[in-house]
Amino acid sequence: MTFCEEVRKECNNLWQASFDHPFVKGIEDGTLPIDVFRFYVMQDAYYLSHFAKVQALGASKATDLETTQRFAVHSAHTCSAEMALHESFMELLEVTEKEWAAFEPSPSAYAYVSHMYRAAEGDLADVLAAILPCYWLYYEIGERLKSAKPDHPIYDKWIETYGSEEFGALVHEQILRMDQLAEGLPEERRTKLKNHFRKSSYYEWNFWDQAWRKESWSIDSIDKVGV
Repeated sequence: MTFCEEVRKECNNLWQASFDHPFVKGIEDGTLPIDVFRFYVMQDAYYLSHFAKVQALGASKATDLETTQRFAVHSAHTCSAEMALHESFMELLEVTEKEWAAFEPSPSAYAYVSHMYRAAEGDLADVLAAILPCYWLYYEIGERLKSAKPDHPIYDKWIETYGSEEFGALVHEQILRMDQLAEGLPEERRTKLKNHFRKSSYYEWNFWDQAWRKESWSIDSIDKVGV
């Protein structure tokens, strides 16, 4: 198996937990409470603003100009396409400038971003191993939900975006690149990269969960279940 086939198999239980999470199921059938999605969108906008910066760090760590250019393209895509999507959601969800000015990331969103920056202290392989689950998991969810009919303008658009051929091309490009970077590495090094990937896979599940619970820095939020 390739590196990505191996690590995907090893993390399958974490990915399945994402597929089965009530947040994702709620998007699929259109029953996700809109206030929960609203919370998620604000947290995800924060996350993506840093995801783009980590992609840019990847560009700076590339050892050839073509890879530098591709990571720069990916970063620009996050800044334009992804952020434009979230801005449209925020408009539909009536998120005010005052709310955004007072925004504070949840503990889980903050921790996920911190994990990416910590991984990015390494080389390009470290960067990509940490950010790949975000690409890949969202694409798999988009593929799984392609036939879903939530009959909700926001959830329909969300599914359409992450199940698109354009997004899929970006994902497959990064999977191939990750396999190339990991090829021939000592087992100890591959294990470190797998740990980055596994932790990000956990944080992806945790991102749905923190939105579902509307997690805050208050201990009381830990006991909240769903809506």
